[in-house]
Amino acid sequence: QVQLVQSGGGLVQAGGSLRLSCAASGRTFSIYAIGWFRQGPGKEREFVSGIRWSASRTVYEDSVKGRFTISKDNTKNTVDLQMNTLEPEDTAVYYCAAASRATWDIFYTRAQEYEYWGQGAQVTVSS
Repeated sequence: QVQLVQSGGGLVQAGGSLRLSCAASGRTFSIYAIGWFRQGPGKEREFVSGIRWSASRTVYEDSVKGRFTISKDNTKNTVDLQMNTLEPEDTAVYYCAAASRATWDIFYTRAQEYEYWGQGAQVTVSS
């Protein structure tokens, strides 16, 4: 089992920054990658960004490229999502998730690729 505990999020004005953190524990040796998803009001859950547990590859959804940065802290087994230049459209509940299979490299945008999920964190961007 892998446990994911999220921290961060909150309320910020448009153009501001927030940082989300996802701390992994348990059978972390089984993690292949971590992904971040978000679900806005009345919307389906969508992929935002992902990183291999080895940190050898990062991926981003087009709308966040250049604004969001995903990173991994090997000493703490955490994956952070630094979100800059936030827009009202970024308002959502953000979830981190862990994948254990190498198929992640192909199907990283699919929620079904991830076995474990964090509890979610609200990000609200006011205009």
